[in-house]
Amino acid sequence: MRVSRRRSPRKAAEQTIEHRILLTATLCLLAGGAVMVYSASSARTLLAGQGDGTMYLVKYLIYGTLGFVALHAATRVSLDWVRRATPILLGVAFFLCALVKIPGLGVEVNGATRWLGAGPIQFQPSELMKLALVLYAVHLLALRPRIVMSVREVASPLLVVAGAAAVLIASQPDLGTALVCTFAVAALLVAAGMPTRVLLILGGGAVGAILMFAMAAPYRRARLTAFLDPWAQAGGDGFQSVQGQIALGSGGLFGRGLGESVQKIFYLPEAHTDFILAVIGEELGVAGVLGLLFLYGLIAFAGLRVAKAARGPYAQLLATGVTSLILCQALLNVFTVLGLAPLTGVPLPFISSGSSSLLVLLTSMGLLLNVAGGGRSDLKAVRTTGSGHAGGHRSGRDGGARGAGARSGRRATG
Repeated sequence: MRVSRRRSPRKAAEQTIEHRILLTATLCLLAGGAVMVYSASSARTLLAGQGDGTMYLVKYLIYGTLGFVALHAATRVSLDWVRRATPILLGVAFFLCALVKIPGLGVEVNGATRWLGAGPIQFQPSELMKLALVLYAVHLLALRPRIVMSVREVASPLLVVAGAAAVLIASQPDLGTALVCTFAVAALLVAAGMPTRVLLILGGGAVGAILMFAMAAPYRRARLTAFLDPWAQAGGDGFQSVQGQIALGSGGLFGRGLGESVQKIFYLPEAHTDFILAVIGEELGVAGVLGLLFLYGLIAFAGLRVAKAARGPYAQLLATGVTSLILCQALLNVFTVLGLAPLTGVPLPFISSGSSSLLVLLTSMGLLLNVAGGGRSDLKAVRTTGSGHAGGHRSGRDGGARGAGARSGRRATG
């Protein structure tokens, strides 16, 4: 007797349009990143006598390959395993970030001590902290959804941990990564249903804390004043911002041509990392920048659709958190290069030559693809005292069951 073989729900779910969009956009960004890293770094490394100009390209390809292996693993791991491993990951991230502060262990580059390792093999623990903090916030908000209703309830389990992580990262100093962490957690609070009044209170406190921190050190004050009028300090603290704007303005509609940037060779510092968008604008013009933004827009569109259709609050918040993490970092980098935000030093996701960032963000994308492929967690929300429902996620008419039904109904009719 012939036995028919049916495709598993997981295999079928992996073929959703959101899954394909996310994977395609990521691969396009990686391909463009390899080309632009080589273009932005080859001339300067040749002039500096650092080999044949492929040093940063080879590094990008190695870490991109490792990151893609991590992406593939993350798409197949159980979300319940991810949830159980989150406290360990968060503890490791805090431990490594603290090690960076110990003299002799942390590696200093351009006045900042953010790395561990030696020689070409270095790792930035603050990048790991970004993902660990998002996973911790997702787990906590899915388990105890009612804590977002007041400042007091959300402060102890979440804001204290997030604040400690942000302070530890900012003290390296790495204010840009601390801001990315803050924005990603804020996006999760919004997705979890935090009332507007509570959001305004927390937002006002966060803005005040950031301004106090920015004004506490002379070099941060100089960056802030240079941001307000970079052309007035074009030969000093505003130099990098001005050169980035010149590069963008020189590209016109379609750019000078691939490899033809002048700013990357003699004028623009960190052309292959923080300011790679300026090189893209000079060589590929407005069309190239818009194409890049379109790919990030695809990630935003598909990621939020995945979050809306995900099965269960944990998967929904995980998709939201990962999408927010990628987009917050991308927008902060874009705003910095365009002169709409002070210099922060965060790399452009999947494009810049940043090994730690590339590894962590590709792993994060793997988790998002996991949810897009039908991954779910059996986590149950904690029932609050005096309430017949599990936190903010109710069965029957509300959230969980209705979302799952809508999803299955959409597939049945599609």
